[in-house]
Amino acid sequence: MFKDLIKLDRLPTSWCPGCGLGQIMIQLAMVMDGLGLNHTNSTVISGVGCTGRLAGYMNVDGIYTLHGRTLPVAEAVKLVSPDLKVIVVSGDGDLASIGGNHLLHAARRNPDLTVLCNNNNVYGLTGGQAGPTTPRNTKTVSTPAGATYDPVNLQNLMKAGARYFYAKTTVYHQLHLRNCIKEAIAWPGFAFVDITCHCIENNGRRLGFNSAYEMLQHFRRTYKRAPDGAETLGPDEIGIVRQG
Repeated sequence: MFKDLIKLDRLPTSWCPGCGLGQIMIQLAMVMDGLGLNHTNSTVISGVGCTGRLAGYMNVDGIYTLHGRTLPVAEAVKLVSPDLKVIVVSGDGDLASIGGNHLLHAARRNPDLTVLCNNNNVYGLTGGQAGPTTPRNTKTVSTPAGATYDPVNLQNLMKAGARYFYAKTTVYHQLHLRNCIKEAIAWPGFAFVDITCHCIENNGRRLGFNSAYEMLQHFRRTYKRAPDGAETLGPDEIGIVRQG
């Protein structure tokens, strides 16, 4: 059972009530169970931030890395243990800001890694400051008048190389999320899953949402499946684009 991959004795988690990270962990565990992945053949590498705690709740060997250094650590693990399935779970701030240069070059080198990005558009752990994926004009702790800059386009970064795998999904679309994770794990190279996730305590309430449920319903109304064979996903589309 997928529950065998979760350290149930450590529950409840330290995440805020309503946080979507628990859903990401459960969906990941379900996919790993279905693929026969466990502590003998896989590992989970996480970075600093709310998402970093996820590896500690998984019943596999894992590494809690330095801030922004998740990907080079994961590459090192894969290099010395090529038979391991290496799964990275980290946040948009860890991967696209302080770790942004590592993200560019990991994608360029194309190691066999599966990367799950918890994308909640802010630095959640430190109180809700603007991050690399915060939409322009969004009011945060550090941008009370609205974010000044456009967000990093993670899809375009992943598609810069000759070979790429980029998936966009949300924590609301659970079946789609599982399919994205499953296909990313099967991809023979660098696979990036961009997961839109809600942070009700340090982002959602400032945006006018009263509960995590309201944020999930917003994801339901906003995000639609991309047409089959789409080569690029629109801003409000979920799907998978790949080449190679």
